[in-house]
Parts: sequence; C-alpha cells; structure tokens
Amino acid sequence: MKKTAALLMIITVLSKVFGFFRDITLTYFYGASVTTDAYFISISITTMLFSFIMTGIASGYIPLYKEIENDSGKKQALNFTNRLLTVVLLITTVLLIVGFLFSSQLVTIFALGFNEETKGMAVLFTRIGLMGIYFTSLTQLLASYLQLNGKFSTVAMLGFPFNFIIILSIIISAQTHSIGLVMGSIAASLAQFLFLLPSLSKINYRYSPVVPLLDENIKKVALFVLPITMGMSVDHINSIIDKTLASRIVEGGISALTYASRLNDFVHGIFVLSFIAILFPHLSRMAAQKSIEELKRSMHEVLSSVILLVVPASIGIMIVAKPIIQLLFGRGQFDEQAIVLTSQALSFYSIGMIGYGIREIFLRTFYSLQDMKTPMINASIAVAMNILLNIILSAYMGLNGLALATSISALISVVLLAISLRRKIGPLGLKTIAVTLFKVLMASGIMGVVIVLINEYVGLWMNDLLKMVVIVCVAGSFYFILLTIFKVKESREILTFIRRKLRI
Repeated sequence: MKKTAALLMIITVLSKVFGFFRDITLTYFYGASVTTDAYFISISITTMLFSFIMTGIASGYIPLYKEIENDSGKKQALNFTNRLLTVVLLITTVLLIVGFLFSSQLVTIFALGFNEETKGMAVLFTRIGLMGIYFTSLTQLLASYLQLNGKFSTVAMLGFPFNFIIILSIIISAQTHSIGLVMGSIAASLAQFLFLLPSLSKINYRYSPVVPLLDENIKKVALFVLPITMGMSVDHINSIIDKTLASRIVEGGISALTYASRLNDFVHGIFVLSFIAILFPHLSRMAAQKSIEELKRSMHEVLSSVILLVVPASIGIMIVAKPIIQLLFGRGQFDEQAIVLTSQALSFYSIGMIGYGIREIFLRTFYSLQDMKTPMINASIAVAMNILLNIILSAYMGLNGLALATSISALISVVLLAISLRRKIGPLGLKTIAVTLFKVLMASGIMGVVIVLINEYVGLWMNDLLKMVVIVCVAGSFYFILLTIFKVKESREILTFIRRKLRI
C-alpha cells in the first residue's frame, strides 16, 4: 500500500503544482477582486448542488460494489455500476434545472454582502457553470470504478487536463470577457471525462443501460446518500458558511479564504488523499470479508503515516505563511492587502490540518463498515460548532476567526469520531498512535525553530524562492534525522523505501 501511495504522492505533487500555476495565473490577472468573489461563489453553488450528492453516491458505491463482487461476482457488480450511472445522469438533469431556476436566490443566500453588480455576475457565472456538472458526474463515478480496478494513477492525473484548460481560459478571458472563466470550467470538466476513456477501454468497461433501472442495491445507495453527503461534506459546508460571512467582512475576503484553503488542500491532497484512494477499496474489501482486525491494522498504518507527514507540514506553513503567499501569488493584481489577508487565513487553516486528515480516514472506515449514521451525526455537530465559532470568533478576529473556527471544529470532530469508532470495532491502537504523535510533535517543534532561524536570519540574504527551497531541504532533513533519533518506526520504513529506490 505504501509503495503505491508513494507513487500517487509524486503524481499528486506534480498535479497540485500545476494547480498552483492555475491559481497564480488567476491571481495575476484578477487578484482578489469582485470578479473572483463572484467566480468562487458560483463554484460553491455548483458544489453544493452537485458535489455533495455525488460525493455521497461515489462513497456509498465503493463498499457496495465490493460487497456485490464478493457475494455475486464481477458481472453483477458491473450491472450495478451501469444502473447507478444512469441514475446519476437523471439526478444531474434534475439538479441542473433546479440550479438554473433558483440561481439568483442561491447567490443571495451564499453571498449576503454582494452588491447588485457582483450578484448579477455571480448569477450569470452560476447558470453557465452548471452545464459542466454532466461531465463531472460521469467523471466522479467512473473514477471510483477505476480505483476499484487498481487504476489509481489515472485518477490521480485528472488534475493535469483540468488545470491546463483552466489556465488557458483565464488567460483568454483576461483579454476578452470574464465569462471565459466559467466557459473554461465546462471545457475542463469535459477534458477530465475524456481523459478517463482510454483507461476504461483497457479494462474493457462498456456502458449499457440495465433494465429494470432500480434494484435493492440502488435503493441502498439512495439510503446512503444523505448521511454520507452530510459526513463527507463538512469541509465544503464549512467553506460555504465561511464565504457567506466573508462577503460581509471585506471585499476580496471570499477570494482570500479560497486561495488559503486551496493551499491547505494541497497538503491534504498529497499526504492524505493519496493514502485514502488506496485505503478505501481495501477497507471495503476487509469489511465485506468480516476481517475487522486486518481492517484496523490497515487504518492504524495509514493514520501513523499521515501524522508523520501532515504535522510538520502544518507547523511549517504556520511559520512561513506570508512568504509562501508572497512567493506564489505576490504579483500582478494580487496586492499587499490580498497577501496579508490570505497568509493570515492560511496560518489559521493549517492549525486544523491534521484534523482534516484523520477525519477523512475515520470517515472511510465507517463507510467501509456501511455505517453512515455515525458520520452524519458527527458532521451535524461539527457544522453547528463551526457556525457558532464563526459568529463568535469573526466578531473579534475577522477573516482569521472564520479560518480558526473551521480548524477547531475539525479537531473536535476527530475526537468524537474516534470515540464512536472505538465503541463500534474495539480498541484502535490509539496509545501507540499517541506515542507516535508525541514524538512527531517534538520533532516538528524543533524543526519549527530551525525554520524560524532560517527565515529570520539566514533568509535575509536570499530571494523568496531560494529561501523556501533552503527551508524545505534543511528543515525537512533535520526533521527526519530527529525522527530517527526518536525511533519513530514509520520513518525507518520511509528511509528503507527511499534507499531501495535509489539502488534501482
């Protein structure tokens, strides 16, 4: 599992770096402005209408597919896939119509602080952008099917065609009309779908409608959708709430929060989702075979690896948030105010980074066991906490309070999920994980001191890019040396893997 995850990390890093070029291009031409606020709100609305439900469907699909394949064979699992794909297309059509008819009302709800001009722009962007959800729905379900068939690298590379098209659309729209931003999103979604077709052909997948359309397994998915959607979409819901409140705090606030959360997602995507992509089908297979002890061992292994990688990343980002934002976005229309707003939000988002990662692992474990109720209850509590903390903290801290509220709610959510999971499947080996976490925190704290020294003193004679390279190389090396001194088992496994690859 770790070897495949390492390959996916490399692909994901390259994809995410390409994604940064997309964001850099957007900030260069548009900055943190009313146009980007309207653009990001339109994306949030399509996410609410569609991605929430598709996330629930795709997450429920994987364990059910494994169960059907285990009980009835691959042919029945394929029939289930084709039925579900047809149902998804019908649902997508309904959501598109609803979104188009009520786009004005949705923009009003999502961006209370928009003036009429910005609101009109957001409504137009939303109505155009909704057309892309057909391609996104197909891509999301078929990507899950490819993961079930071991095609992890293809799914990991989906960001390349998407970001390439988006970058082109940003450049063209800056020279013509801002509508090109949304048209580019549609084209990018189409490019992702087309990118999957060769891999689907290699595993001999052919779509054919299956009659009758509904069966017991489709009904199971329908029952799973709402609880999974609630459980999986906590970050999306919190992000929407943050943006709604940000629209009333400062112009460009929505854009600042979006850019900060995307950088936060960069670490999450590399160090968490790479493992999750492999872990979820594996956990689902173990659950279908009733191999609970092996399921717990796999979950424990991934938890330790995520802690090892995410904790130092979050501490490093907290310390050098402003130089990172300055290096990535500090040019063109992205002025000093935008740099300050975004870097401060990034620092507070990074506090909850480990919470986001561990929560994803716990959620997938519950879903593999086909327990959808517990994550839904947890998500409801997390959203309620986030709203309450948003109101309290934003009154004193502005945008920073919104980011901090999201981080705190994520950390509390993890504690609640851990308690519930232990009750469900017994001891999780949390004492061993706690020891690893303690050692990692000590090593990361010392590494943080090294970063501060480089940033404050050594870095004075370097440009931003060279400074970041030195910080990553020196602090990263120092961190892994400390892990070895503290005898953290996972660090030895990573070093062994690297040595083996270097010999090759």
